[in-house]
Amino acid sequence: MARKGKKDFGRDNREAQTPAQVSARSSLDGRSFLYVGGRDCQVAHLRQIASNFGAELIHHDGGLREAVSRIDTVLPSVDCVFCPIDCISHDACLRVKTGCKKFGKTFIPLRNGSKSSLERALQTMNERDNSR
Repeated sequence: MARKGKKDFGRDNREAQTPAQVSARSSLDGRSFLYVGGRDCQVAHLRQIASNFGAELIHHDGGLREAVSRIDTVLPSVDCVFCPIDCISHDACLRVKTGCKKFGKTFIPLRNGSKSSLERALQTMNERDNSR
């Protein structure tokens, strides 16, 4: 029952958006992002934030439970990589930076693992893309 409530909450948030917010997110529609590190308890929230911009968020825990080498297999399929610098191992961060150079992907370090940090980064990307 609680799960249904969370889904309804997300749907209500999308319906409450203004037309300007909906059209502003269109530049990220269909894009895919990799988020490496962060806090496991926030992953669902981070995915919802990306979804509000029309994007998909793929999460890698930075080597806590998942092999760091998996980053290399995911990188070619994403448009950009986010890393919260306060919640990622040095090994995972180095792997991401090296992989981004190798595959020509944009690397965006985030000040911290907060939800607002990712939302600001996506909003900035969206505004930059819309101004072109």
